Amino acid sequence: MGNALEWFDIIVYGFFAVVISDLFFPEDADPTVALLAVFGTLALTYFIRPVGAMVIGNYGDRRGRKAALTLTIALMTLGVGIMGFSPTYATIGVAAPVLMLLSRLIQGFSAGGEFGSATTFMTEHSPDKKVFYASWQVATQGISLLLAGLFGWVLTTTLSHDALYSWGWRVPFIFGMLIGPVGWWIRQSMEDTPEFVAVEEREQREAVPLGTVLTHHLGRVFTGAACVGVATMSVYLILYMPTFAITALELPAYSGFVGASVAGLVTLVLAPVFGHLGDRIGTVPIMVVAAVVGGLVVYPLFLSLIDNPSIWMLTIVEIVLGIVLAAYFAPLPAMMSALFPTEVRTTGMSLAYNVGVTTLGGLTPLVLAWLVDHFADISPAIYYIAVCLLSLVGLTIARKVYSMR
Repeated sequence: MGNALEWFDIIVYGFFAVVISDLFFPEDADPTVALLAVFGTLALTYFIRPVGAMVIGNYGDRRGRKAALTLTIALMTLGVGIMGFSPTYATIGVAAPVLMLLSRLIQGFSAGGEFGSATTFMTEHSPDKKVFYASWQVATQGISLLLAGLFGWVLTTTLSHDALYSWGWRVPFIFGMLIGPVGWWIRQSMEDTPEFVAVEEREQREAVPLGTVLTHHLGRVFTGAACVGVATMSVYLILYMPTFAITALELPAYSGFVGASVAGLVTLVLAPVFGHLGDRIGTVPIMVVAAVVGGLVVYPLFLSLIDNPSIWMLTIVEIVLGIVLAAYFAPLPAMMSALFPTEVRTTGMSLAYNVGVTTLGGLTPLVLAWLVDHFADISPAIYYIAVCLLSLVGLTIARKVYSMR
């Protein structure tokens, strides 16, 4: 539940990018420039995620997984609170986008430590079925997509334009503040992991886990980052689709939210299924098949969508992306957990994941908005294929060099 709320706060920002660009940038700004500025702010906050990964990951390896999780919850609550209550450009001028940037930086720093801390917590509590339990990291992101999509659909279909722009867009951010009390209560009631406690008892904790990762495990970091590609690209391509529907396909404002909600539901249902399968046959084979299938189907899907722009076709594209996301992403957390030793697991996994997300995911909406504006509407599909190829290289190295199964 804590993870679902945390990622909900991140995803909903991208879903309301068009509204935010109109409200937080000068009224006379070019719409494309304002939209790029919103996605640029989103991308900029991803550059702080590796910093959060290093700081919070190092903290988690020194002080415990539960301590790191509690810290990420507190920071995310602060960030989403600033976003939900910030005055717009019409009220406070240039201070509005500055506050928005501050909110995103705090959330980015928090998210930098979330994946590694939460995944380590789940896998280290699991004596067996580690892939299945870790797949709930992905399933809860499906809940985030589902919730964010439902909020977007309901608000854009039931509210007038003026109501949506005056107060409606704030509703999901204020709802997201539930992460504070809910997450704090859940995580305070948990015990730390047996594997971390065992390391403490043997007095084998690293003095500076980050230093050990950077000097002894850098190859594992870059391999893990490459493997993250298809997972993060799928998430942020789905996140970009509501904007693509409005700006490129000229569909109604609510159209992209329908498919996003279904994609979230698909991810929620299928991620544990693929997690269970991963425990039986291994993580890498499932991820390889998902990356190949995703790379093969994305171009014809986008071509059909561009030739026949409709809500139904857009929904089909997002559902297929959701299936690829579930199949590829579900085994990924457990594979990355196994990539690093217990003493530096939170730091190594957090850094690897966020390097991958920053370079291959966080920049995606900005890059896609620019590519579509300057080149062709099919650009998102070509970009997706390139990321699939990179992830296949990462998976090959993980299996051949680091013996990941």
